[in-house]
Amino acid sequence: MPTTTSTEDYLERIYTLIQGKGYARVVDIASSLQVQPSSVTKMIQKLDEQELVRYEKYRGLVLTSAGEAIAKAVRRRHLKLEEFLRMLGVAEPILQRDIEGLEHHLSQQTIERIHDLIDYFQENPEHLAELRSRRHKSSHFVKDSSG
Repeated sequence: MPTTTSTEDYLERIYTLIQGKGYARVVDIASSLQVQPSSVTKMIQKLDEQELVRYEKYRGLVLTSAGEAIAKAVRRRHLKLEEFLRMLGVAEPILQRDIEGLEHHLSQQTIERIHDLIDYFQENPEHLAELRSRRHKSSHFVKDSSG
């Protein structure tokens, strides 16, 4: 089932809240996504219509199996991009912003190639060290050449 960026963000957030706290409430989702509770309520209604979540009394929101599958895939993609960018030495504030920009727009094939590259660098740390060394040399050269 095709999903929107917003749907993926909400499902991922619900999933991480459930994993962390054992439950996901509208107020928690609103706070973590920095949106109004009324916006969350509208999205939850849409997700319920798509049978991706359901509300259970005393438990709050629960992901359906379809919703959980999407949420887990989005979360895995997020974590792999985070690992990849961190491996490359991208600074933390930039890393998080870039992940949010990238994660919904890369194909499954591209994500799989990134997984391959992560595996390669983990199996060959000397190549990662060489890459990092080149980055430092080139950034040093740019700084020196500009004045």
